[in-house]
Amino acid sequence: TAAFLLPILNRMLTSRAAAPDERGYTRVLILAPTRELCVQIADDVEGFTYHTDITSVAVYGGVEMGPQERALKSGVDIIIATPGRLMDHMRSKTGAFDKLDTLVLDEADRMMDMGFWPDVRRIVQVLPDTAARQTLLFSATMAEEVMKLADEIVVDAKYVQIGAPAGAAKTITHTAEAVPSAQKTEWLAKFLRRTAGPVLVFVRTKSGADRLARKLASFGLKAAALHADRTQVQRTQAVEGFKSGTYRVLVATDVAARGLDIDGITHVVNFEVPTSTDMYVHRVGRTGRAQATGTALTLVAPEELRALEALKRAVGIEMQG
Repeated sequence: TAAFLLPILNRMLTSRAAAPDERGYTRVLILAPTRELCVQIADDVEGFTYHTDITSVAVYGGVEMGPQERALKSGVDIIIATPGRLMDHMRSKTGAFDKLDTLVLDEADRMMDMGFWPDVRRIVQVLPDTAARQTLLFSATMAEEVMKLADEIVVDAKYVQIGAPAGAAKTITHTAEAVPSAQKTEWLAKFLRRTAGPVLVFVRTKSGADRLARKLASFGLKAAALHADRTQVQRTQAVEGFKSGTYRVLVATDVAARGLDIDGITHVVNFEVPTSTDMYVHRVGRTGRAQATGTALTLVAPEELRALEALKRAVGIEMQG
C-alpha cells in the first residue's frame, strides 16, 4: 500500500505548499475489491496524513450512505472505495471528479474475479481523460485477461514486476498432511492445540467457513468465520478480533480474506487443496512476511493427492510431510 500512497501524498503536499488554496475537491480515487481492503487502505491513509490537512473517506457497502455522502459533497482529497458502493453514490450525483488527477486500482485481478470490472469501466468513463490523469494498477498476478483489461484504462503503460511470478516467500515452510476428509476438523483442532500463534485457515465455501469455525469453537478454540455473507459488523469484529488476539483462528474464504494485511500470522492452513497456483500463492502469502518465518500447511484427503502433485509442480515447491 505504501508503494502508491507515499508518492501520492508527497506529490499532494508539495503541490499544496506551492498553491495553499488548492483544496476542496477530490484529487485521488483508490478502488479496492473488498470492504476489508478498503478499510485497511483508509487506515493507512489516515496514519500517513495524521499531521497534515489532507482529508479522506472510505466508501463501502454494509453501512449507512449518509456520512459518506456528506464527506463526498465536502470535496475530500482522497476517496478509497469499493466499485459497487461508489457507483451507488455516482448514480445519486454525489461527489465531483472533474479535477481528479490520480486513479489507483488495488488488487485489480481480484476485482476482475469478483465481477467488478463493468463498474470499473463505468467509473473510469466519468473521470478526466487519461492525458490529465495518472493511473496506477496493482495486481498480484498479471494474467492475460488482466493485461487486456488494463489496456482499456491505461495508456502507454509501464509494467513493473516485483519478485518472481507465482512465487511464494522463501521464508515459508511448505508442509502437507494426509488426512481423510471426515477427520480433518478433529485433526486441525489437535494441531491448533499443540502450536502457538495466530492461524489463518482457508476453506472453499461460506458454509464451510461457518461450520468449521463453530466446530473449532466447540473444541474450546477461539475461532471466527470471515466470508461475504457475514454482515459488515460481523466481518469487522472477526478481523479486529483476530488482529487483537480475541480470536486465535480466522476461518476464511478466498474472496473475504483478499487484502488482509495482518502482521504475525504464523500458520496458513489450506483445509482443502487449492484449485490453482494463484490461489495457493495468494493464501500462503499471508504468512512469512517482511522476512519473518511462517508455515503453510495443506490438509490432503486421499482423493486430493493428484491435485496436490499438480500444485507442487506448478508452484515449484517441495512440501514436507
